[in-house]
Amino acid sequence: MRLLIVEDEQGLAEAVQIGLAREGYAADVAASRAEAEAKLATTPYDLLLLDLTLPDGNGLELAAGVRSGEVECLAGAETRILMLTARGSLSDRVRGLDSGADDYLVKPFALRELTARIRALLRREMSASSAELRWGDLTLDTARQLARRGARELNLTLKEFAVLRYLMTRPEHVVSSEELLEHVWDENADPFTQTVRVTVGTLRRKLTITGEEPLLETVIGRGYRLRDQTLRQQGSA
Repeated sequence: MRLLIVEDEQGLAEAVQIGLAREGYAADVAASRAEAEAKLATTPYDLLLLDLTLPDGNGLELAAGVRSGEVECLAGAETRILMLTARGSLSDRVRGLDSGADDYLVKPFALRELTARIRALLRREMSASSAELRWGDLTLDTARQLARRGARELNLTLKEFAVLRYLMTRPEHVVSSEELLEHVWDENADPFTQTVRVTVGTLRRKLTITGEEPLLETVIGRGYRLRDQTLRQQGSA
């Protein structure tokens, strides 16, 4: 999942970015409202982590602008927004939520709580009730970063785990290389490399059971998708 951290305190922004990367998230940083608006207009972020006090504006106004459509947002007005701010009074929290935030976390905060809140917000978009995703005999525990195919634990890299998580939120949908690059890699990724193809290839091998068709298939000219295991089993019965 691709996140945007809007925070002008460089040390905190970098610490959050590093912590989220360890959890398998691709995160970009904007140090001002203007920089945030420029990135929101060109990248479909799944979640916005937004400070209230910015050097060139107010985070509340940015959140309200995203919700109203006044701020161009490639991902749409329903982009999840999590406020991260030192303002912790009841009135501040109410203003943040009324401006369009989905959640509000007061500084200082623990990274574990931040990532738990991120998972909860993203689950709303996926209509999932827990941190565990399932597709046939494939299970993904997003909280503990564990993946299993049946009883077999899969030894995935962080990027393979992130690709699989994205695909499992869109089962049977064809996901293009460009979409994966936008949502799983950060802004430092080179769009002209074969990084998506290579990562998908190694993930496919790890998911495949000997003697069976690959669970992760390539749709030529369009992208990748997870096969419907139930239909495959019925066809072989």
